[in-house]
Amino acid sequence: MNCGPVTLSNAVVTLEPISLDHCADIVESIDPEVFKYMAMRSSVITPNEVRRYIEFQQKRSNTVSFSVIDNATKKAIGSTSYLNIAADHYGLEIGSTWITKSARGTKVNPSMKYLMLKHAIEELGAIRVVLSTDSRNAHSRAAISKLGAEYEGILRNHIIMPDGYFRDSAVYSVTHTQWEQVRDGLLKRINS
Repeated sequence: MNCGPVTLSNAVVTLEPISLDHCADIVESIDPEVFKYMAMRSSVITPNEVRRYIEFQQKRSNTVSFSVIDNATKKAIGSTSYLNIAADHYGLEIGSTWITKSARGTKVNPSMKYLMLKHAIEELGAIRVVLSTDSRNAHSRAAISKLGAEYEGILRNHIIMPDGYFRDSAVYSVTHTQWEQVRDGLLKRINS
């Protein structure tokens, strides 16, 4: 399983390797609450902070990060990544995902998750894709469940948050044997 930078696209969104070219759009897209449940060690609001965030995402080991481009506006409206790539075990995680407030609850999230899951399972040969979130993040948990991912449980004290809080992570997954059903559900949502 060779997971590297790639561009993925459908009618709603394009996922491009994250780049400093997206900096101005990302500055416009971020709201103060977007990283509330992520283990960000510094603020990501100003142009300099966003530039550091993009550079960090580009340099992260075992990670492929994307900018989420809204095809209607051609602007970056968020970011997502393949994380914890375990090539020997044909698995990876989709995470560090956020989209601008106005795109939440639209076809953007199912469209980008469809592209990422399809690429991971059908093209890379992944047998398991993990999605996890802070157990307190009810909105994110509902969105992951709505994708068709199966809830696996809670990883207790999984991540230390910047304020010192021990975050419990709710873990979900999609396996290659579930992909057809998940794919059909996502396509139905995207095409409705």
